[in-house]
Amino acid sequence: MNDEGNAPRQTSGRLFTRDFIIGFLSLFVFLAADRSLAPTLPIFFTRLGSNESEIGVLIGICAAASLVSRLFVGGALLKYQARSIMMLGALISAIAFLASIAFRPFWPFAIIRFLQGVALACIDTAAFASIVNTTPLAYRTRALGYVMLAPSLSLAIAAPIGVFTINHYGSTVYFFSCAVLTLCALFLAWAVKGQEAVAAKKAGSFHFSSFVNLKILTPAVVTFLELFVWGSVAAFFPLYAIQCGVTNPGHFFSAMGIVMVACRMFGGKIMDNCDKEKLIVTFLLALIVMLIVLAFSKTLPMFIIVGAVWGIGAAFFVPVAMAYALEYSGSSDGASVGTIRAIFDLGLALGPVVTGMIIPLTGYRIMFLFLAFICLVNVSHFHFYVRKRRMGRL
Repeated sequence: MNDEGNAPRQTSGRLFTRDFIIGFLSLFVFLAADRSLAPTLPIFFTRLGSNESEIGVLIGICAAASLVSRLFVGGALLKYQARSIMMLGALISAIAFLASIAFRPFWPFAIIRFLQGVALACIDTAAFASIVNTTPLAYRTRALGYVMLAPSLSLAIAAPIGVFTINHYGSTVYFFSCAVLTLCALFLAWAVKGQEAVAAKKAGSFHFSSFVNLKILTPAVVTFLELFVWGSVAAFFPLYAIQCGVTNPGHFFSAMGIVMVACRMFGGKIMDNCDKEKLIVTFLLALIVMLIVLAFSKTLPMFIIVGAVWGIGAAFFVPVAMAYALEYSGSSDGASVGTIRAIFDLGLALGPVVTGMIIPLTGYRIMFLFLAFICLVNVSHFHFYVRKRRMGRL
């Protein structure tokens, strides 16, 4: 546990460097386009006649493609600059959004979703790996929290705007706007000039450990299960909300994103100083309660409350769980970051697919309660296996 492996050695220094800020902006602009898909795609697919099973697969394909791609991106970061990989991801994403204007579900759009997953893996993994490995160790958890403001802020802003755009201007204007955003992300990534600390191994030294860090799997299961739940909710909550008479489900995501931004902006010291294990357990328990409340909620105010409370927990959980997993494995190189982000994607990929098959049999209420049960299993796994195993290694 005390071996930091390939972690950066510096323990002090500046957190908000030029490259940190530009890298954050590039990731934010890219994710503004990507996160706007959360409430709009289920609505878009439903209007084109897709059922829940097809919607689950089409949404899950993106995360599945990202999962596989991250493993290769993690290895590629040992050889290529992070900004080059970020630029490649932004370019692929722009092409995929432009293709969305012409093609419709199922198989043509499945290919588009696959490309979007590859693009997300490139820009997200490269941005996180670069920041993790150039940030002083004393600020690592806080840096992860600040970087994760990008998906939170983009979700808060882009989710309702995406629904508004596709409702009032149509899918063509919406997808074209997303393509423009990803091209802006490309130019911002090009402006990152700093030395890459991730490329620590010589080219040609690729082996299994260059792509996968097996030591990180045990703690990463905790986040896998949480993102399985979140992927399911993100995919089908918009349809449930519309069924309940809510016209713009994006407000749920907006409430969640705004609270996450606020918590990460002002809660950096909490993430650095509080017990990571206690924070993880607290969030998982709160998530169980919110899923039960969501199962019996039918109005926009209740949905906003659930989204806000979920945002409080998620603001701390993801960066804390990621930092905890990196500490547990004793490494923070590109392979470690790629592995843990790939496991996150596995949860996001499987969640919509599995729940898409369950909903026609059970309905939305039972589906939400099923997800609450998964969270209960997750708490048990973390408390009785991960924590005890870690204590045995200290």
